[in-house]
Amino acid sequence: MATTRVSSKGQVVLPLEVRTRKKWGPGTTLIVEETRDGVLLRREKHFPPTTFEEVEGILQYKGKPKTIEEMDEAIAKGVRERHARGRY
Repeated sequence: MATTRVSSKGQVVLPLEVRTRKKWGPGTTLIVEETRDGVLLRREKHFPPTTFEEVEGILQYKGKPKTIEEMDEAIAKGVRERHARGRY
């Protein structure tokens, strides 16, 4: 396991082997996310902007419409599952 230090300017140098494996070259934009166990770095993904008209109807749901309560519970369940895996 490689280690690094925080400089007086708050900078951290990522070890070369990590940058190489992740294909993070100069100028790569990373998202910094605080987690319960530390800090998570993720590559920022860029998607072209879209309008509602461009995506409307792409995901057609066949079934009984979900209530707001059912949607809220599904979101809460997903958050609990991620939390249990240490993601949040």
